[in-house]
Amino acid sequence: MNTEKRFSAVARTRMAVALVVAGCLALVGLAVTGQAATPERLEFVQVGHWVYNDAAQSAFHVDGSTNRVDARADVPGANGSQVAQGDGSGYVVERNRITEFDKATLSVEESVPPPAPETPFVLEIAGGPYLVYRNAGQIVRLGDPAATVPAGGPLSRPVATTEGTVWTHRVDNGSVCELPKGAAVMTCPAQLPPGHGGGLTLVGDRPVVLDTTGDSLHRVGPDGLGDGLPLGIKLSPSAQVANSAVGDRLAIADPERNQLHLIDISGLDQDRPSAKPISVELSKGSRFNGPLSSSNVVAMVDETRGEVLTYDATGKLRSTTKVPGQGTAPRLAKGEDNRIYVDSSDGSHVLVVNGDNGTVVDVDVDKAANSQTAGAPSAGPEPSGDQPPPQQHQQQAPPNTQQAPPPVAKATPPGAPRKVSASSGDGSIKVSWSPAADNGARITGYRVTWTGGSTRVAGSSRGTTISGLRNGTPYVLTVVAENSAGIGPGASAKAVVPGPANRPAGAPVVTANATAAGNVSVSWTQPDLRGGTLVHYLVSVTGKGQRTVSGTSADFTGVTGTATVTVRAVTKFGSGAAINGAAGSRKITVPVASGPPTITITQVRGKDNALYVSVNANGKGVPATCTAEFFSETKPTACSGATTLTIPSVAWVGSITITATIKTSAGTATDTWRGVPTVNGGALFWLGPMALVGLRRRKEKEVL
Repeated sequence: MNTEKRFSAVARTRMAVALVVAGCLALVGLAVTGQAATPERLEFVQVGHWVYNDAAQSAFHVDGSTNRVDARADVPGANGSQVAQGDGSGYVVERNRITEFDKATLSVEESVPPPAPETPFVLEIAGGPYLVYRNAGQIVRLGDPAATVPAGGPLSRPVATTEGTVWTHRVDNGSVCELPKGAAVMTCPAQLPPGHGGGLTLVGDRPVVLDTTGDSLHRVGPDGLGDGLPLGIKLSPSAQVANSAVGDRLAIADPERNQLHLIDISGLDQDRPSAKPISVELSKGSRFNGPLSSSNVVAMVDETRGEVLTYDATGKLRSTTKVPGQGTAPRLAKGEDNRIYVDSSDGSHVLVVNGDNGTVVDVDVDKAANSQTAGAPSAGPEPSGDQPPPQQHQQQAPPNTQQAPPPVAKATPPGAPRKVSASSGDGSIKVSWSPAADNGARITGYRVTWTGGSTRVAGSSRGTTISGLRNGTPYVLTVVAENSAGIGPGASAKAVVPGPANRPAGAPVVTANATAAGNVSVSWTQPDLRGGTLVHYLVSVTGKGQRTVSGTSADFTGVTGTATVTVRAVTKFGSGAAINGAAGSRKITVPVASGPPTITITQVRGKDNALYVSVNANGKGVPATCTAEFFSETKPTACSGATTLTIPSVAWVGSITITATIKTSAGTATDTWRGVPTVNGGALFWLGPMALVGLRRRKEKEVL
């Protein structure tokens, strides 16, 4: 009874597929005969996943819906090659070659060189596929029209919308850029703040930036970054965000803290508070790849343990599955069919993750390779519902006991180096790795590449130091192994920013001035920042605490006695911690008066309707101001020693009286002079309207 039901279900499935195929053929026939219009922008969702099998030197297609290998294309390629698929073609992607094959005939079309000798990030989307060479900052579109688009600098992991727009993030300057479908030039509508690290994701098929320094999420729009949504957690600089959201949650992996966070993102588009983040503990000491999301599932690869982990939107672990195969770490890929595919490093197995419930099925590609020739189906047809399936023993041929021994395998290019890591130094980066698989031929050397250069070291080397780099600039270093058969795939360390280790910015040159009133003015020069980015200055005066200043000057009040002014520059390298620079300092003494001031008028001269009063001013060690009065008082003028005070726009006749006043913090003093002002050494007697006015005012004053 169960067998009949299964056959009946199979028959119904086949009939449904047949009807769909017949309908599609009918539409194609109408389009060919001109009786129906073909949609101008018809896009086909790529079903399944292609993987490159090292042992068979062939590309195999895995149907994710049936979990079977259903096609094979014999395409030469290096071990560890990737396969990208477009509408009509597939591409075997090596570090030094891209080989196209026809998906219909499964025959090789042509080979072209890549723009950079590194392993690219593959995006299978409308108008693509795209190969993103993150270190070199180059984007290759293999679809129609084909193009190579420069991004201008190293990139973090890209994302792409369903309509075919590629979004990238420059790790060197924080620019967020887009490459629309079919375009050959990128535009950059947004930018992270200087020194902030981050990554890109999609929420509702729209780009969102994760700011790992500010611990926030921002929509990307034509006017730049939108308002930040706080994450509610503190992230390390190496945190990685998933390619898209799972419902109202976004997965962020923080391997340094051994955690996977699921962030409530409803606050990005709705006016309501976010729910508390869900945090899942990850295995300590493991190296992770991911996270990668489908509609309902988050997948991660524990590279240390060789396992695929799947979670739902609540953080519940759905499955843990070992990844068969040998060599380097498995590779995660998101299919357009809402499934996640995990390739073993040698292409011997593909794990298919159901995007709805997180279940995992292992597809044995090696087994299919041993029984399938190029273009042939991997197994016989499914049994129909009308006939019982043939007995298994009728399909088995007797074993061949006379088979010749298998030939010795030919050496192939080495695998990728393992456990590649990098650390920064002053103008340098130290990179280290574990040996790559030699694949039958001794490793003759390792090549390390980065934006702007490369170097080669011996095959016995396990690390090297790259010097002459620019402090404050992020670098992604990639290591490849070489043997007599060729160059293997590369492995990259996370971006590292060179900077002086424990060497902060230099000391500013400080200038300070103080007044008797206790006011202190401080200024300084920008010191050598040693390649770091200036955050601010820390300025302090004895007894007045410390201030944060963005400019190069500051004022303090209420300072007394002798004080020390100290200035430090605070710098950062990339998204690292702030570093306090060396201190620049200056001692100042607030002046104190030795006694009350004195002032003496030594001469009064007249010229051009003005009186010039010469005084000898003594402030007794502190700043002083002086004034002179003749009917009206002049403005206070700083005075010390021999000083001339000017009374403008006046007239006089005969003998006059002038009063001079000096003021300091210690008191006030005056001196009075009576006589006839001199002009060219003699007395001047001049009578006019101004003099009469002066006399009248003088008399009025005497009467009062």
